[in-house]
Amino acid sequence: MKLKSLAFRLFATSAAWVLLVLPIAGVIIYQLYRDDLQTAFDARLEKLVTSIAVDGMGGGPLPIAPKNRYEPLFEDARSGWYWQIAPIDNKNAPTLRSVSLGDSSIELPIEHSINADADGARWMNADGPGGEGIRLVELIDNPGPPGQGPRYSIIVAGPIDWLDSRLANFLTRLATALFLTGVGLVAVTLFQVRFGLLPLRRIEQGLSSIRSGQAERLDGEFPAEIEPLQEELNALLASNQEIIDRARTQVGNLAHALKTPLAVITNEAREDKSTLGKKIVEQAEIMRDQVNHYLDRARVAAGAGVIGRATPVLGTLEPLQRALERIHRDRKIAISIDCHPDVRFAGERQDLEEILGNLCDNACKWAKSKVAVEVETGISRRPPSRFKIYIDDDGPGLSAEERARIGKRGVRLDETKPGSGLGLAIVTDLVQSYRGSMRLTESPMGGLRVEIALPLALAGTVDTPERRKTPQP
Repeated sequence: MKLKSLAFRLFATSAAWVLLVLPIAGVIIYQLYRDDLQTAFDARLEKLVTSIAVDGMGGGPLPIAPKNRYEPLFEDARSGWYWQIAPIDNKNAPTLRSVSLGDSSIELPIEHSINADADGARWMNADGPGGEGIRLVELIDNPGPPGQGPRYSIIVAGPIDWLDSRLANFLTRLATALFLTGVGLVAVTLFQVRFGLLPLRRIEQGLSSIRSGQAERLDGEFPAEIEPLQEELNALLASNQEIIDRARTQVGNLAHALKTPLAVITNEAREDKSTLGKKIVEQAEIMRDQVNHYLDRARVAAGAGVIGRATPVLGTLEPLQRALERIHRDRKIAISIDCHPDVRFAGERQDLEEILGNLCDNACKWAKSKVAVEVETGISRRPPSRFKIYIDDDGPGLSAEERARIGKRGVRLDETKPGSGLGLAIVTDLVQSYRGSMRLTESPMGGLRVEIALPLALAGTVDTPERRKTPQP
């Protein structure tokens, strides 16, 4: 999943939302549970202190120790659960304590100027007899009739670590549950993104098949949101093909309309043996060559970049190799080819044959014994992809000045070699028509290297070894 892809954007935003919401939800749930647990704990303490006040203050002029029918931990020493009835007005009166408190005492909230709530209870956190944290609640009451007699402080305390341990256990379970939920949601999000964008992957594969010539239109069933795109693409492909067909028809009509009158003029002029007749024949042949040249350029321009045109490069090189080795068998020219079988040229076969035929034939004419043809691919998922062809020979090579001149139309550096001087010019025109490039350099084999770049027809990733530094014949 690439960083700039639509799938990554959808997945990243969904995952970020999950990672943001779940911790916030966890904090809210934890706070609510903590508040509920605190409320329940305080309600328990308030119930205990009320029961002890009723039992301890209703038996006469002095408070009495209540029966322990509320909390068994009041009987365990230093259990954290304590009760205490201490005098406020008469400090000489005895203080009653639970067995768990022993001889220790609990400080009174009323002495810390803590205000009572609506029910008359005072709440405070303090340290227990063993230094442990306790939460206590205090009621002020007196024995006998209400409002008469000395006041007493009735306290019930419970351990704070009871709250903390339950909160810690709940937090562990909550964090585990939220983590598993988050992992599940992220996994579901990833599946949802992959599944939701699957039609786009099918469109990509369909367009790749069209570009490689394996299909002529985008077929298949797509979701309702993508069907308009499919229809528009197919309509665009059909319109493009119609334009190409009309252009080729017009080129053919023009060729027929011009070639026939030129042939008639040439034949009539040949009957005239005068200087004028010879001049007419000469100029008519030049016109014919020019017409053929520019009609070919028009045909190539109409077909260049057309979706679906694909020519196997190796399938074009191998017949050419056999033909040139037979033509130059008296000089024992050996031609080596290094090309992956899946490399395909995005254009017409006859144009590739014209390019490779001219270049390889020139290399064989000047080579001593060896010609090497190597194809290097540069695969990318984004068009325009290119591949390069390197044609090397072990001939005498050319100087920088000669390499600058040789591509011009009609220029020949050696009149002893057969040809018209148009080969490289034709190749240059064809390569430029396909928006490619051609460059002449010094070959590692000692002769001339011709390097051309042409459009690559993508038919999936081609697994090719890295191009060698020095071509081997």
